[in-house]
Amino acid sequence: MYGKKVLKVISNTITALLFIVLITTIFVFISSKASGEGSGIFGYQLKTVLSGSMEPKIKTGSIIAIKPVSGQIHFNKGEIVTYQTSDGILITHRIFKVKGAEKQYITKGDNNNAPDMEPVLPQNIVGIYTGFTIPYIGYIAQSANSREGSALLLILPGVLLLCHAGFTIWQALRGIESKEKNEGTKVF
Repeated sequence: MYGKKVLKVISNTITALLFIVLITTIFVFISSKASGEGSGIFGYQLKTVLSGSMEPKIKTGSIIAIKPVSGQIHFNKGEIVTYQTSDGILITHRIFKVKGAEKQYITKGDNNNAPDMEPVLPQNIVGIYTGFTIPYIGYIAQSANSREGSALLLILPGVLLLCHAGFTIWQALRGIESKEKNEGTKVF
């Protein structure tokens, strides 16, 4: 009897977790497609780290949260910012030096030997690193940007939820059959 209660609690927990994963996946997918600029949650943008230039602080394959900035904001030496290059690539590096009256920023990856070649203008900075990092999840997020990856992330939790529901129904039917069989053999 005790074992059945434990199995029921485990089953309910798995069902709830799969449902939460499904809903969260759908929410993140829809919000990232709607924004067009990467996932945005509660005013923060999530970015995937594709290189090791900021290791060990930020690992390759991590997801980081940045607070978007707009306008001419002053940044200080040591802050980690995400900026857009002239090629349209987003880079997250630490401000190594503040240069000139126009406030150009010399940036450097923590794991790089030398500062970046091009100074960063304030209008090219799109966000400031918040310190929030989830290691290795960026690999999944990066694959979700592909057609196959996004389909897999939407379909897989739903299939797992359906399989779990089918298994639960099968167990219930088996329990009913067993109960009927036991009641049919009783002698009065």
